[in-house]
Amino acid sequence: MDLDSFRWLLTDDGQALLAKATALVAEGGPELHVQAELRSTAAAEQVAAALTQVELREHAVAKLGEGAHRLYFTRDGLEQCTRWPVARHRAGRMKAYGARTLIDLGCGIGGDLIAAASEGIICAGVDADPLRVAVAEANLAALGLPGAVQVADATEVDHSGFDLAFADPARRSGAGRTFRAEDWTPPWSFVEALLRRDACVKVAPGIPHALVPDGVEAEWVSDGGDVKEAALWSGRTATVARRATVIAAGGLATLTDEDDPGPEAVGTRDVGTFLYEPDGAVIRAGLVTAVAAGVGGGLLDPHIAYVTADGSFRTPFARGYRVLEELPYREKQLKAALRERDIGILTIKKRGVDVSPDQLRKRLAPTGDAEATIVLTRVGDRGICLLVQPF
Repeated sequence: MDLDSFRWLLTDDGQALLAKATALVAEGGPELHVQAELRSTAAAEQVAAALTQVELREHAVAKLGEGAHRLYFTRDGLEQCTRWPVARHRAGRMKAYGARTLIDLGCGIGGDLIAAASEGIICAGVDADPLRVAVAEANLAALGLPGAVQVADATEVDHSGFDLAFADPARRSGAGRTFRAEDWTPPWSFVEALLRRDACVKVAPGIPHALVPDGVEAEWVSDGGDVKEAALWSGRTATVARRATVIAAGGLATLTDEDDPGPEAVGTRDVGTFLYEPDGAVIRAGLVTAVAAGVGGGLLDPHIAYVTADGSFRTPFARGYRVLEELPYREKQLKAALRERDIGILTIKKRGVDVSPDQLRKRLAPTGDAEATIVLTRVGDRGICLLVQPF
């Protein structure tokens, strides 16, 4: 979709075509039939633009909810767009820290602008791509939200007049996704300079702890059990060194390095009555021992993110399992043990061992009627297999 086709889509004729395309696709007719009917009233590139929006809106629902059907997207813009619960959380933090004005340096299709504007923050966005700027403008207008967006190079914009600066560097190069910070757009050198003031920068969850500048808070965020991103908070927005934020259907919970007594205080111990699997955000933030302290437990191994305890606790920061028994770790004996217990539906969880759960399940070939979960891990140089029951 090019800029001219998108601008036409915003006209009365374009909106009529988009509405008709949406209805035809919803009816579930053959794709060629839908295209033929639409092309009876519009040019091929206009039909393509309308159908692209229908497709992307449907894909966007998983990230943004049903409100996505009112918005506009580009393929790369949707891929980089923040999930709505995460964007809403971040905007809430910005408001809590007293930000009245925000500049989004690389706003893409405007997802974070929408979240911040929804919190009453006065927003401006810039992006080097004219199409993404047009889409961001259209999205703000579609939701009736104020905000200014313009085409500009984020690295050349004077952002000193804003309370807070936000950036979401693109992590793709000509060769595809990149994990080198200097290959980001804008590059890491720009991010470092930005973090010397009040700012927030969205980064990949795999960012090394050593890359985070001194005095900057690194927050890892999971949504629905999946780690989605990390955010770096600087200046007055930074309150701790490391934070794990877990967003679930029941609400939001956060854990920080101030809750962590450290590995020496927690220590390691033998397998207890319960096993806890920390959330991915907790693991990325290096706060597994904080979970252990919270459940009155210890680590199975100092280098593996499993916690064991004798008490049963409900915690948003870990999935809990009752340990039923220890099974043989060797494959032949494990297969026999599963057969003895009539286990046919098998969930395999693993950490710290070189095992492919899917391949192992095929080799074990469980055939019984019972359902079970096993955990494969190691303690020191010894592999162990635990039969567990989620709670």
